[in-house]
Amino acid sequence: MPLDPAAARFLKRLNAVAPQGSDEPSLDDLRRNLGALTAFAGPAPSVSRVDETLAAEAKRLHIRMYAGQAGQWSNAPGLIYFHGGGLVAGDLDTHDALCATLAKAASCVVIAVDYGLAPENVFPGPFDDSLDAVEAILGAPERYGLDPARIAVGGDSAGGALAVHVARSLRGRARGLIGLALLCPALNVEPSSPSRMDLASGHLLHEATLAAYWRLIRVDGVAPDDERLSPALRADVAGLPPTILHVAEFDPLRDEGEAFARRLKSAGVQVSLRRHAGLIHHFYGLGGAIPAARGALAVFCAELAAMLRAGA
Repeated sequence: MPLDPAAARFLKRLNAVAPQGSDEPSLDDLRRNLGALTAFAGPAPSVSRVDETLAAEAKRLHIRMYAGQAGQWSNAPGLIYFHGGGLVAGDLDTHDALCATLAKAASCVVIAVDYGLAPENVFPGPFDDSLDAVEAILGAPERYGLDPARIAVGGDSAGGALAVHVARSLRGRARGLIGLALLCPALNVEPSSPSRMDLASGHLLHEATLAAYWRLIRVDGVAPDDERLSPALRADVAGLPPTILHVAEFDPLRDEGEAFARRLKSAGVQVSLRRHAGLIHHFYGLGGAIPAARGALAVFCAELAAMLRAGA
């Protein structure tokens, strides 16, 4: 299927303003560019929001909680969510509209975690933060209005890698996670797939951007096939909870997401994989510019709601 017409218009406008050059973008560029995309998210639904500080191990992490229904702060199904941005960009505000939409459309509580970003938070800092945050929430779910039997974890892009790491780390835990929800996850550092090569430029997420993420994350002794960074390649996925995984046809990360879904299925994990025709990376944050993206996100939310109901 060809590129969605609205997505094509959006990309033409974006590439005219900020054409892709040959140089790797700076850290400031990466953070500014992701922040600029919030202008295309569309209006966030009306939900209750509460910002808190979470004490996790020897650190304090900011979280933002969203209640999809009025008064839904007790014994509610919940999604603990990690934003994308290559582990170096993004925050609670860049994904605020998305998290509000997930809470509203899936009738759940969403807890967005503001994990520390690289390079200031040296690898594996973002992974440690994500696991520490989820363990703290699972240790006192009632404090956050959650039903301990209906808690899932999820994320988009690089946040998807964090969610996979958390789900793998907590396998087999009593009263653990009942599901994994992934949007266009980044699950392989190296550009080894056809979609990474065929869609290397001009489709929002450029290969130069992905290379810059790796440059900023990398520390001595960490290889690109590290199972935290590239779980699509070699991580043990047996025993993971039921998984929802949505990819976009014109996303460079498409193939690694689909490869991960195949590995899950081969390992006996229940997985629902959907490829959204004509759409691009970060479609779930571009509903104000791409009408079809709103419908695609609605499908994801419906599956998330069903997952959380099934855990009851």
